[in-house]
Amino acid sequence: AVNINTADAETLAVALDGVGAARARAIVEYRDAHGPFRSADDLAQVKGVGERVVAANRNRITVK
Repeated sequence: AVNINTADAETLAVALDGVGAARARAIVEYRDAHGPFRSADDLAQVKGVGERVVAANRNRITVK
């Protein structure tokens, strides 16, 4: 599992299916601008990351 509130872009790109370097950077930038994610579903608010990506990775995502 990967904590989407603390992982760096490289870790996110490796740990999550359908998330490459560009999407991983977008996740980190969104988190920096808007604060920590409260749930895996919040990840879908990041441009380029949709519900399908969240659903495919739900069992790998933590938000501790």
